[in-house]
Amino acid sequence: MALTNAHNTYGSVSKTLHWLTVALILTLIPLGIIANDMPFATGEELSRKAFVFSIHKTLGVTAFFAALARVAWMLSQPKPAPLHPERRLETFAAETVHWTLYGTLLLVPLSGWIHHAATTGFAPIWWPFGQSLPFVPKSDTLAHTFASLHIIFERVLVIALVLHVAGALKHRFFDRDLTLQRMLPGATAAAPATPAKPHGPALPLLGAAGAFAAALAVGAGLGLFAHDDAAPLPQAELAEVASDWTVEDGTLSITVTQLGAPVTGTFEDWTAAIAYDPDSRTGDVTVTVAIPSLTLGSVTSQALGAEFFAADTHPTATFAAEITGTDAGHTAEGTLTLKGSTVPVTLPFTLNITDGLARMTGETQVARLDFGIGTAYPDETSVGFTVTIAVDLTARSTAP
Repeated sequence: MALTNAHNTYGSVSKTLHWLTVALILTLIPLGIIANDMPFATGEELSRKAFVFSIHKTLGVTAFFAALARVAWMLSQPKPAPLHPERRLETFAAETVHWTLYGTLLLVPLSGWIHHAATTGFAPIWWPFGQSLPFVPKSDTLAHTFASLHIIFERVLVIALVLHVAGALKHRFFDRDLTLQRMLPGATAAAPATPAKPHGPALPLLGAAGAFAAALAVGAGLGLFAHDDAAPLPQAELAEVASDWTVEDGTLSITVTQLGAPVTGTFEDWTAAIAYDPDSRTGDVTVTVAIPSLTLGSVTSQALGAEFFAADTHPTATFAAEITGTDAGHTAEGTLTLKGSTVPVTLPFTLNITDGLARMTGETQVARLDFGIGTAYPDETSVGFTVTIAVDLTARSTAP
């Protein structure tokens, strides 16, 4: 059997890419459904769910490159002529379905890949080339948009696939021609003996574009692009604090390890009451954090839930410490009260003061189990024990 296509049959390369794509589709769709439905209430369940998702994503990237190869090969080869060119409407419908399939074979895995790259906190793709994509930032909004596109394009793929299979079965059992046999393994001598004149691809391409436009309109109408997966938790009302230093700008972040990869999130709402004497290099600080203001990528809702921060019942955390100057810089030594537990914590930090404006950066680590966080995840297979807390702020002295 020839490698390349002829005017009356497909070559072995086209057939191999076709049936490889079929095998990937029939594997990926059930895997995605199974992974989405799997529970993740415990560490063991989360590990299993992530394992299945990693298989799905890795095979999805494989499917993208297989589809890319298939489309490139298709464009470089003559297409076997239709066996019934006089059936113009049927030929138009078949070619429209073909172009729709080609589009979805690229768009379904690509949208899933962009969703993965835009997400903070994920089941990894098993390959050595990293988890990011050029020009794709980490963004919850972008991730949600492409997750919705992935769902929409997958539905288009399923519909086009059903129509494609129905057409192939019609040719086999009703028309009793050799259309299906031309794509089956092995050599096939199929009529017509001479090429029929095909019409250009413009109309089928327009038909496929119309199918995608209709699918996007239906998806938007169903609210798939609305970013309202869960009702926001009530925010803790933090009272204004009296402070000798007023924080003008700053970030308070945490970094956790999920499935072996670091995931960083930030608290948007927190206050700091700071008393510090530059001459004696001593003072004290009380930081109050609104727990529901945390954003932690794709695992935000899980992190704020009862198993972890329990933000609905423990809406604030407090760090109260004495500030002391050291040879290496400064330390804030005190206690962190979080989720009903109070644990000693020491935060080393650097401090630079110029013209009454202080710049402070510090980092420390705590053990999540000390605060009863993630007790259903008693090992580090899915969630690491250590959590890094980092603070970076500028504050101006209120002294006259």
